[in-house]
Order: sequence, then C-alpha cells, then structure tokens
Amino acid sequence: MDIKRLSWASRRGMLELDLMFLPFLEKVYPQLTIEDQMRYWKLLECEDQDLWNWLIDRKNSGNPELQKIVDIIRNTRHLVRPKFE
Repeated sequence: MDIKRLSWASRRGMLELDLMFLPFLEKVYPQLTIEDQMRYWKLLECEDQDLWNWLIDRKNSGNPELQKIVDIIRNTRHLVRPKFE
C-alpha cells in the first residue's frame, strides 16, 4: 500500500483516532519493521469503536498480531503528541 492510500485509510470517522493515527503514520510508521507495518494495515481494517477501545486501553484486541501494533501505538503516543507553546 502506498503512503497516500495508507494516509487516507488512517483517516477515520472519529477525530480522536485521526489525532492518534495520522501523527503515528508520519513519525513512527516509517521506522517500523515490515511485519509491524503490515500489522498496521491490518489494524486499519477494524471498526472505529473497537480501535478506540483498544487504543485507550479499555479492551484487549484478542488477536496477538493486532495487539502488538496496538501496543506500539500506545507506547509511542508521547512521541506524536502536538506540542503547544
């Protein structure tokens, strides 16, 4: 999947997810292994409500492959937050 299509797929129906995914895609995704990049693509096939619950740590995805990328996104949130000055 090219980066433009991936960027479009990262735009969700929930602003909160956009605020997590788009900075992640820009700043973290390029450094991921191919396997983790493929996990991210797979994650984007999931429903917004499930993604939201997994990312804010309310639920586990139940899938170890998806959970790995969910954990990466959670653990890198501090790297992608906008800085207000």
